[in-house]
Amino acid sequence: MTSEGTAEELHSAEAPTLRTGDNLYPVELKMTFGDEELSIDVPEGVWNPTPHGIHLGHVLSKMDFGGQEILELGTGCGIHAVLLARRGASKMVLTEINQEILDLAKHNLDRHDVTIPVRYDVADWTQVEGGPFDLLITNPPFTKSGKRYRRYFIDTLILDTHKLVKPGGSLVFIQSSMADIPRSIRLMEENGMTVEVLGETDGPFRPYYFDDPVYLREMASIPGSYTVRDGVHHERLIVLRGRLNG
Repeated sequence: MTSEGTAEELHSAEAPTLRTGDNLYPVELKMTFGDEELSIDVPEGVWNPTPHGIHLGHVLSKMDFGGQEILELGTGCGIHAVLLARRGASKMVLTEINQEILDLAKHNLDRHDVTIPVRYDVADWTQVEGGPFDLLITNPPFTKSGKRYRRYFIDTLILDTHKLVKPGGSLVFIQSSMADIPRSIRLMEENGMTVEVLGETDGPFRPYYFDDPVYLREMASIPGSYTVRDGVHHERLIVLRGRLNG
Protein backbone atom coordinates (compact mmCIF):
# COMPACT_ATOMS: atom_id res chain seq x y z
CA MET A 1 0.00 0.00 0.00
CA THR A 2 1.09 3.58 -0.54
CA SER A 3 0.12 6.47 1.71
CA GLU A 4 0.50 10.03 0.48
CA GLY A 5 -0.59 13.39 1.87
CA THR A 6 0.01 16.14 4.39
CA ALA A 7 0.27 15.76 8.14
CA GLU A 8 -3.27 17.05 8.46
CA GLU A 9 -4.57 14.48 5.97
CA LEU A 10 -2.84 11.67 7.83
CA HIS A 11 -4.39 13.00 11.03
CA SER A 12 -7.88 12.54 9.67
CA ALA A 13 -10.03 9.47 10.23
CA GLU A 14 -10.48 8.84 6.51
CA ALA A 15 -9.59 5.46 5.01
CA PRO A 16 -10.33 3.68 8.32
CA THR A 17 -9.20 0.35 6.88
CA LEU A 18 -5.69 1.80 6.87
CA ARG A 19 -5.77 3.64 10.20
CA THR A 20 -7.41 1.44 12.80
CA GLY A 21 -6.41 -1.23 15.27
CA ASP A 22 -2.77 -1.41 16.28
CA ASN A 23 -1.46 0.70 13.38
CA LEU A 24 0.77 -2.17 12.28
CA TYR A 25 -0.26 -2.55 8.64
CA PRO A 26 2.43 -2.58 5.88
CA VAL A 27 2.85 0.66 3.95
CA GLU A 28 5.14 2.54 1.62
CA LEU A 29 4.90 6.07 2.93
CA LYS A 30 5.51 8.74 0.31
CA MET A 31 5.67 12.21 1.80
CA THR A 32 7.09 15.65 1.07
CA PHE A 33 8.80 17.50 3.91
CA GLY A 34 9.81 20.96 2.77
CA ASP A 35 12.02 20.34 -0.26
CA GLU A 36 12.56 16.70 0.61
CA GLU A 37 10.56 13.91 -1.03
CA LEU A 38 10.83 10.67 0.93
CA SER A 39 9.67 7.13 0.23
CA ILE A 40 9.78 5.08 3.42
CA ASP A 41 9.17 1.33 3.71
CA VAL A 42 7.30 0.10 6.78
CA PRO A 43 6.66 -3.67 6.90
CA GLU A 44 3.75 -5.34 8.64
CA GLY A 45 4.20 -5.50 12.41
CA VAL A 46 6.18 -2.25 12.72
CA TRP A 47 4.42 0.81 14.15
CA ASN A 48 3.51 3.20 11.34
CA PRO A 49 4.39 6.89 11.44
CA THR A 50 1.59 8.79 13.18
CA PRO A 51 0.57 12.44 12.72
CA HIS A 52 2.84 13.21 15.69
CA GLY A 53 5.91 11.93 13.86
CA ILE A 54 4.82 13.42 10.54
CA HIS A 55 4.36 16.89 12.07
CA LEU A 56 7.72 16.65 13.82
CA GLY A 57 9.21 15.80 10.43
CA HIS A 58 7.73 18.94 8.87
CA VAL A 59 9.25 21.04 11.65
CA LEU A 60 12.66 19.38 11.32
CA SER A 61 12.66 19.92 7.56
CA LYS A 62 12.74 23.70 8.16
CA MET A 63 15.70 23.62 10.56
CA ASP A 64 19.47 23.71 10.07
CA PHE A 65 21.49 21.01 11.85
CA GLY A 66 24.83 21.88 10.28
CA GLY A 67 27.72 20.15 12.05
CA GLN A 68 25.62 18.81 14.93
CA GLU A 69 25.97 15.41 16.58
CA ILE A 70 22.43 14.19 17.15
CA LEU A 71 20.75 11.50 19.24
CA GLU A 72 17.28 10.31 18.24
CA LEU A 73 15.46 8.16 20.78
CA GLY A 74 13.02 5.79 19.09
CA THR A 75 13.93 6.38 15.46
CA GLY A 76 11.22 4.04 14.16
CA CYS A 77 11.35 3.72 10.39
CA GLY A 78 13.93 6.51 10.10
CA ILE A 79 11.96 9.45 8.65
CA HIS A 80 13.44 11.98 11.06
CA ALA A 81 16.95 10.58 10.71
CA VAL A 82 16.85 11.01 6.92
CA LEU A 83 15.69 14.61 7.34
CA LEU A 84 18.33 15.34 9.99
CA ALA A 85 21.06 14.04 7.68
CA ARG A 86 19.80 16.05 4.75
CA ARG A 87 19.62 19.18 6.90
CA GLY A 88 23.29 19.02 7.84
CA ALA A 89 23.77 16.66 10.79
CA SER A 90 27.39 15.51 11.02
CA LYS A 91 26.85 12.34 13.05
CA MET A 92 23.87 10.48 14.52
CA VAL A 93 23.06 7.86 17.13
CA LEU A 94 19.68 6.21 16.54
CA THR A 95 18.01 4.01 19.14
CA GLU A 96 15.13 1.55 19.21
CA ILE A 97 13.83 -1.20 21.47
CA ASN A 98 14.91 -4.04 19.17
CA GLN A 99 17.33 -4.76 16.37
CA GLU A 100 14.63 -5.48 13.78
CA ILE A 101 13.34 -1.91 13.88
CA LEU A 102 16.89 -0.56 13.73
CA ASP A 103 17.51 -2.73 10.66
CA LEU A 104 14.43 -1.16 9.07
CA ALA A 105 15.70 2.33 9.86
CA LYS A 106 19.08 1.49 8.34
CA HIS A 107 17.33 0.16 5.23
CA ASN A 108 15.47 3.45 4.79
CA LEU A 109 18.58 5.56 5.46
CA ASP A 110 20.52 3.51 2.90
CA ARG A 111 17.64 3.90 0.46
CA HIS A 112 18.01 7.69 0.78
CA ASP A 113 21.81 7.65 0.45
CA VAL A 114 22.60 8.82 3.97
CA THR A 115 26.40 8.68 4.17
CA ILE A 116 27.23 10.46 7.45
CA PRO A 117 28.37 8.27 10.38
CA VAL A 118 25.37 6.60 12.04
CA ARG A 119 25.41 4.33 15.10
CA TYR A 120 22.37 2.10 15.62
CA ASP A 121 21.81 1.16 19.29
CA VAL A 122 19.26 -1.09 20.95
CA ALA A 123 18.49 0.96 24.07
CA ASP A 124 15.86 1.38 26.77
CA TRP A 125 14.72 4.96 26.31
CA THR A 126 17.30 7.36 27.80
CA GLN A 127 19.75 4.62 28.82
CA VAL A 128 22.14 5.46 25.99
CA GLU A 129 25.92 5.24 26.00
CA GLY A 130 28.05 8.01 24.57
CA GLY A 131 27.52 11.71 24.18
CA PRO A 132 26.92 14.30 25.26
CA PHE A 133 25.18 15.38 22.06
CA ASP A 134 24.38 18.74 20.52
CA LEU A 135 20.75 17.78 20.03
CA LEU A 136 18.28 15.18 21.28
CA ILE A 137 15.23 14.47 19.09
CA THR A 138 12.28 12.25 19.95
CA ASN A 139 8.57 11.54 19.75
CA PRO A 140 7.88 10.12 23.23
CA PRO A 141 5.27 7.36 23.69
CA PHE A 142 2.13 8.52 25.44
CA THR A 143 -1.24 7.15 24.32
CA LYS A 144 0.14 3.62 24.10
CA SER A 145 3.05 4.09 26.50
CA GLY A 146 2.52 0.73 28.19
CA LYS A 147 2.81 2.50 31.56
CA ARG A 148 0.09 3.19 34.11
CA TYR A 149 1.61 6.66 34.43
CA ARG A 150 1.33 7.70 30.79
CA ARG A 151 3.76 10.63 31.09
CA TYR A 152 6.55 8.28 32.16
CA PHE A 153 8.52 8.66 28.91
CA ILE A 154 7.97 12.44 28.70
CA ASP A 155 9.03 13.07 32.29
CA THR A 156 12.09 10.81 32.20
CA LEU A 157 13.10 12.41 28.91
CA ILE A 158 13.07 15.88 30.44
CA LEU A 159 14.75 14.78 33.67
CA ASP A 160 17.55 12.90 31.87
CA THR A 161 18.25 15.42 29.10
CA HIS A 162 21.15 16.96 31.03
CA LYS A 163 22.87 13.53 30.97
CA LEU A 164 22.67 13.31 27.18
CA VAL A 165 22.91 16.88 25.88
CA LYS A 166 25.78 19.37 26.12
CA PRO A 167 25.29 22.68 27.97
CA GLY A 168 23.88 25.03 25.36
CA GLY A 169 22.50 22.09 23.39
CA SER A 170 18.83 21.34 22.80
CA LEU A 171 16.04 18.87 23.34
CA VAL A 172 13.36 18.83 20.61
CA PHE A 173 10.27 16.68 20.99
CA ILE A 174 6.59 16.56 20.11
CA GLN A 175 3.61 15.90 22.33
CA SER A 176 -0.15 16.11 22.27
CA SER A 177 -2.21 18.64 24.18
CA MET A 178 -3.68 15.58 25.93
CA ALA A 179 -0.29 14.98 27.57
CA ASP A 180 -0.54 18.32 29.42
CA ILE A 181 1.76 20.74 27.60
CA PRO A 182 1.92 23.34 30.43
CA ARG A 183 3.17 20.61 32.75
CA SER A 184 5.98 19.73 30.33
CA ILE A 185 7.02 23.36 29.96
CA ARG A 186 7.14 23.82 33.75
CA LEU A 187 9.25 20.68 34.16
CA MET A 188 11.64 21.79 31.41
CA GLU A 189 12.08 25.20 32.99
CA GLU A 190 12.59 23.65 36.43
CA ASN A 191 15.41 21.60 34.87
CA GLY A 192 17.26 24.61 33.51
CA MET A 193 15.88 24.86 29.99
CA THR A 194 14.74 27.87 28.01
CA VAL A 195 11.58 26.71 26.23
CA GLU A 196 10.06 27.70 22.90
CA VAL A 197 7.35 26.30 20.63
CA LEU A 198 8.72 25.38 17.19
CA GLY A 199 5.50 24.24 15.57
CA GLU A 200 1.86 23.40 16.18
CA THR A 201 -0.89 21.61 14.29
CA ASP A 202 -4.38 20.35 15.01
CA GLY A 203 -6.30 17.28 13.91
CA PRO A 204 -8.91 14.64 14.75
CA PHE A 205 -8.29 11.83 17.21
CA ARG A 206 -6.77 8.66 15.86
CA PRO A 207 -9.46 5.93 15.75
CA TYR A 208 -7.63 3.71 18.25
CA TYR A 209 -7.95 6.40 20.94
CA PHE A 210 -11.56 5.35 21.30
CA ASP A 211 -10.56 1.75 22.02
CA ASP A 212 -9.41 2.75 25.54
CA PRO A 213 -12.19 4.28 27.69
CA VAL A 214 -9.80 4.71 30.64
CA TYR A 215 -7.53 6.83 28.45
CA LEU A 216 -10.43 8.98 27.33
CA ARG A 217 -11.53 9.58 30.92
CA GLU A 218 -7.99 10.53 31.92
CA MET A 219 -7.67 12.96 29.03
CA ALA A 220 -11.00 14.59 29.83
CA SER A 221 -9.57 15.57 33.24
CA ILE A 222 -6.71 17.62 31.70
CA PRO A 223 -7.73 21.26 31.08
CA GLY A 224 -7.58 22.12 27.38
CA SER A 225 -6.57 18.60 26.41
CA TYR A 226 -8.84 18.51 23.36
CA THR A 227 -11.73 20.24 21.64
CA VAL A 228 -14.87 18.89 19.98
CA ARG A 229 -15.90 20.58 16.75
CA ASP A 230 -18.95 19.42 14.79
CA GLY A 231 -18.94 16.26 16.88
CA VAL A 232 -15.29 15.44 16.08
CA HIS A 233 -12.63 15.28 18.81
CA HIS A 234 -9.44 17.24 18.00
CA GLU A 235 -6.04 17.32 19.69
CA ARG A 236 -3.19 19.79 19.24
CA LEU A 237 0.34 18.61 18.50
CA ILE A 238 3.12 20.85 19.78
CA VAL A 239 6.84 20.68 18.98
CA LEU A 240 8.85 22.02 21.92
CA ARG A 241 12.52 22.97 22.09
CA GLY A 242 14.36 23.26 25.36
CA ARG A 243 17.83 24.83 25.31
CA LEU A 244 20.06 23.80 28.20
CA ASN A 245 21.42 26.89 29.85
CA GLY A 246 25.19 26.61 29.79
